[in-house]
Amino acid sequence: MVILKSPKEIEKIRESNQIVAEILSILKAEIKPGVDTLYLDNLAEELAKKKKAVPAFKGYRGFPYSICASVNQMVVHGFPSKQPLNEGDILSIDFGTLYNGFYGDSAITVPVGKISKNAERLSQITKESLFKGIEKAIPGGRLSDISNAIQTHVESAGYSVVRVFVGHGIGSKLHEEPQIPNYGSPGVGIRLKTGMTLAIEPMVNEKGPDVKILDDGWTAITKDGGLSAHFEHTIAITENGPDILSKR
Repeated sequence: MVILKSPKEIEKIRESNQIVAEILSILKAEIKPGVDTLYLDNLAEELAKKKKAVPAFKGYRGFPYSICASVNQMVVHGFPSKQPLNEGDILSIDFGTLYNGFYGDSAITVPVGKISKNAERLSQITKESLFKGIEKAIPGGRLSDISNAIQTHVESAGYSVVRVFVGHGIGSKLHEEPQIPNYGSPGVGIRLKTGMTLAIEPMVNEKGPDVKILDDGWTAITKDGGLSAHFEHTIAITENGPDILSKR
């Protein structure tokens, strides 16, 4: 069941997402060669606590960290570690908070020092595809309009969308209905309505779409070893179109 949110509830979701956005901005500024992702994880948790927010992922279904830190061929759900980041890496950070009963959720992919032209283009296309999807989050549209806009932009650039992970509704639960695939034909699925709050999150691979899960049971990597990028925003559908709640 898709839960429509009142304007007051949407503002509470925005508050949580603004905490996420602020913390991601701070983490982004810390990312450089030699920094390790466990440091970033500890920093995110410390900053959330200062805001009286709870890191949403830590303990969620047993996930042991506050951020998902996915480097290079890691697609999503990467474990933070003491392994230093290297010049030329790309790092995807997914982070969420619970604040005053509502969740925030957002993700960014960040260059570590100077990166290759291909890595830069992959990140740019992924980010663009997110905004292409968001543009379709309008009352009266169909859920798959979002999915198709993402897929079309990604595949026209020669990349592939990950199909086993999806975006989702969000509110008083981290994951609510509906699920939002990043691929599909337009014009199908549920009607989009004012009051829906959605976490839209394309994960895009340099090569093929297939992934495999590492022995930790969480970390997903590209099956072919290609790079992967990930961007996410939480949005609300309003009468005036999409409102990006996790944008600073």
